[in-house]
Amino acid sequence: MNEALPQTAEKTAKRLVPFERVALVLQGGGALGAYQAGVFQALAEAEIEVGWLCGTSIGAVNGALIAGNAPDRRVERLGEFWEAVTEPPPSFPALPWLAAFPWTGADRSRALLNRMSAFVTMVQGVPNFFSPRAAPPLSSEADSPDVVSLYDATPLRETLERLVDYDLINSEPMRFSIGATNVRTGAPVYFDNTERRITADHIMASASLPPGLPPTEIDGEYYWDGGVVSNSPMQYVLDNRRDYSTGSAIAFEVDLWDANGEVPLDITSANLRALEIHSASRSNLTLEQYREMHEFQLALKKHLQQIPEDYRNTPEARLLAQKAGVLVATLVQLKYQAKKYETASKIFEFSRRSMREHWQAGYDDTWIALNEPSVLEVPDVSEGARIFDVHRGWIT
Repeated sequence: MNEALPQTAEKTAKRLVPFERVALVLQGGGALGAYQAGVFQALAEAEIEVGWLCGTSIGAVNGALIAGNAPDRRVERLGEFWEAVTEPPPSFPALPWLAAFPWTGADRSRALLNRMSAFVTMVQGVPNFFSPRAAPPLSSEADSPDVVSLYDATPLRETLERLVDYDLINSEPMRFSIGATNVRTGAPVYFDNTERRITADHIMASASLPPGLPPTEIDGEYYWDGGVVSNSPMQYVLDNRRDYSTGSAIAFEVDLWDANGEVPLDITSANLRALEIHSASRSNLTLEQYREMHEFQLALKKHLQQIPEDYRNTPEARLLAQKAGVLVATLVQLKYQAKKYETASKIFEFSRRSMREHWQAGYDDTWIALNEPSVLEVPDVSEGARIFDVHRGWIT
């Protein structure tokens, strides 16, 4: 896989990461997930060791390939997976005129080829990922929720069993959290290897996006893709930080959708824009909460330092002190930037060509961020939360 990718990113010499903890947060987005693989390759080359990985949907799949393999095998395993689930673009031998069309190679041509590729996916499925059901329950009830989908996800389970070491995941060298949605209650659920044993079922649950894939049963409950409720698992990281509540940390938030974009001028673009906003909306809300929480904790800490000594030992003051732990943190936002020729079907576009482009984009964006001098410098506690968007620079 590495030999197939041009490594054109400009790198600086490897620098010691001064942060005490490193988190990697992976969003959902189907075929766009190869972008996350490129991000991780760059982090691995920079010798940045991830201590906590939190993912949903394809982010959980990539996360399992990372957490479920030894450090020197992780990029290789990611490559094996993405090669296994992508195929060369569909060829059309009966349409020789297509290759000679005047605008071949332009955005219009690429858009057509991508749509054809997505159409092939919808008709034939994706090798080693999912295959179409002969008779999905479209107008009649199924005997079991396990078959309520257009596709069968058994190939993905088999692929994960081949490429992921679950014993390694559960030995907890890396904290691994997986987002899903409880079908019955509609509540978001996170499976964490510090609280339970992670199996293929938990990865499958996180990637069970309806109506394409069926819900996954775990302990008598059925679960869908975490993106049904929230496609951005950063909220869980903020709410369940434990060891990340004080000290210093850097979090790499890898989003496959960007809420920022152009006002659409046609129906296809409008459909894509709505999908982007829906899939990325939680990221902006989480960002605001992240800022506000840090400001609150810093203010509370300063206030507690000014109260009389006798009051500091009261139960109320001790409770406030627990909430006043300040995390000196930097958040690096890495967001895939859609090309003009990509439509809403891009999450189903599993061509080998697009996969390699997505991988390369993640790789290049990460090195851009790592080459920013201040990204790997611990901010002063008085600065608040440092946020770096690889496409927009520092956010103040």
